[in-house]
Amino acid sequence: MRVDRLQLTGFRSYQALDVTFGAGPQVVVGPNAAGKTNLIEGLAVLGTGRSHRAAADAELIAWAADFARLEALVVDDGGQPANIELVMARSGAAGGRRRIRVNGVPRRASALAGVLPLVVFAPEDMLLVVGSPSLRRASIDALVARTTPSATAAFATYARALTQRNNLLRAIREGSAEPAELAYWSGVVIDEGARIVTWRRESMARLARPLAEAHAEIAPAEGSLSLSYVSNAEPAPGEDVGAALRRRLIETAEKEVWNGATLVGPHRDDLSFVLDGRELAAFASRGQQRTAILAFKLAELELLRQANGRPPLLLLDDVFSELDPERRAHLVQRIGELPQAFVTTTTLDDLDQALVAASTCWQVSASGLQVTR
Repeated sequence: MRVDRLQLTGFRSYQALDVTFGAGPQVVVGPNAAGKTNLIEGLAVLGTGRSHRAAADAELIAWAADFARLEALVVDDGGQPANIELVMARSGAAGGRRRIRVNGVPRRASALAGVLPLVVFAPEDMLLVVGSPSLRRASIDALVARTTPSATAAFATYARALTQRNNLLRAIREGSAEPAELAYWSGVVIDEGARIVTWRRESMARLARPLAEAHAEIAPAEGSLSLSYVSNAEPAPGEDVGAALRRRLIETAEKEVWNGATLVGPHRDDLSFVLDGRELAAFASRGQQRTAILAFKLAELELLRQANGRPPLLLLDDVFSELDPERRAHLVQRIGELPQAFVTTTTLDDLDQALVAASTCWQVSASGLQVTR
């Protein structure tokens, strides 16, 4: 899988970019704020329908522009081309709506993962082990969404039900609603929540072997790495996930009304990185954290390769400077096995020289991208 041509109009710092890429590693070099991360973000949006850096489309549209247009010509391993087009407008311009087309046919954002599967490794991921649980939930949910066609709709339904249930809890606390009114939305939270938890656990089970193997490859002396699911509605023996959620909602009913919020469910769960039986976040050095995160990304890469029957596009945004020479070498080896990968850096000195020699190098500036070697 590779991106043959990329066009960005009114996207972030790119008023107009039209560039053609070849196969193999593509190294993008430039100072901070030159547009390297924006390029990676644009590719990520085309592959997922969303940004890993922004919550709203309006943040992606260039200053003073009414809309942003992203387009990519993607070629799979068999040489079959596909054209992805995504247009987003500000509020007030076309109603602030977005449009996604694949080969000219309107599609949902969930369809993009099948056209341009990708893995993003960005500086924000360096907090994956010790940062907020929301980061870990987002990582596993993104993987679920790319491997389970119905997951995106389930996530959206759960989010809507959670909002409605929380509104009702606050109304009950204020005396303007009755507890019996919770029944419907509690049922939706239980049903969709059980599906989400099950999908997460299944994805983690599939990740287990490639995660352990990648970690052993990178740091054979550091022990065995695994993932553990941390739930506030853990099923008792003989109890399924839905029954556990129902039981815990009953147990926390009074406290939920007091807080005006749903206190149990997949939106409160977490993932834990475990090294030789110990929670990694409790003792890990920076080096151990980086190793675990790199192993997680490589495992994600392998899982998507298995799911799609072809390697995904790998996007590495200024992460080599965070890695020591040994970890860089392992990442370079994986990059060399892929049809194409994008790597950004402020200086080629941060990269393994074997990677530089095998790459097409680009200089990013206000005028766009120019090949330097």
